[in-house]
Amino acid sequence: MLKLKKYGIVAGMSLALVAAGCGTDEEGDSTPVDENGGADEETEEAGTNYGEELDFTITGIDAGAGVMAAAEKAVETYELDEWTVSASSDAAMTQALADAYENEEPVIVTGWTPHWKFAAYDLKYLEDPEGTFGEAENIYTFAREGLEGEMPEAYTVLDNFHWTEEDMGEIMMAINEGQDEAEAAAEWVENNEDTVAEWTEGVDSVDGDSIELAFVAWDSEIASTNTMGKVLEDLGYEVTLTPLEAPYMFQAVATGEADAMVAAWLPLTHDHLLEEYEDDLVDLGVNLEGARTGLVVPEYMEIDSIEDLK
Repeated sequence: MLKLKKYGIVAGMSLALVAAGCGTDEEGDSTPVDENGGADEETEEAGTNYGEELDFTITGIDAGAGVMAAAEKAVETYELDEWTVSASSDAAMTQALADAYENEEPVIVTGWTPHWKFAAYDLKYLEDPEGTFGEAENIYTFAREGLEGEMPEAYTVLDNFHWTEEDMGEIMMAINEGQDEAEAAAEWVENNEDTVAEWTEGVDSVDGDSIELAFVAWDSEIASTNTMGKVLEDLGYEVTLTPLEAPYMFQAVATGEADAMVAAWLPLTHDHLLEEYEDDLVDLGVNLEGARTGLVVPEYMEIDSIEDLK
């Protein structure tokens, strides 16, 4: 069972063709028609044209991410037979988005919030009437067994860690604008002493104890893990930050190869990994509420729902 901290947890149109609403082109392909007998331009642009322009490809991130599994499930659920979800990386996905956005070209990516791209670009989630991406998620902190007894100070800080999407967004934007990851986190810690004091209240300094934090290298988790690393470093810890793909992040903490993570998205994105490793993890609760995943497009695209891709 997931422990909840005191802060709390944080129809689309079918494009099936009917006889009365279809025409046939010279090649014999069916084309939607409007009430005057002409092609339905909005339907063509929302579906066929975007598909052909994008080579029926949704640009994703690393193959092991839960958002990728959800995207592939969406392709199956909505019977998007021609579409594929292309695995890449967070950096490659955001570069593809940036390139398309600069030229006002269509693009569909796997997305999540919090993420700096929503501040940098005018974007929207495609509606998901079938609920394949689930409801809003929360980001959790987990520690290895035995950490509380061996490093009570670090355990307490990790247990107290809780912040907002706006807090995380400040660091993500600074990094995206070129600031070093560690420097961006350190600047945020310096500028938010009251918040950090809530995490470290009653915690004594240590003398060079070593601690390792694992994280998946998404912009959001780079921000949160660097921030926690800086806070622990200021308390006297020698901190190692280790980027891993999500399955290995869970495995590392569960086996004690790493001490903790502040990067577990639940109940959807990492649910399959929690199910596998839950018995060997200590749940320290939610550190950020209201995260979300889905398929994301620029606002200028004339499409509103995943169903419109069919």
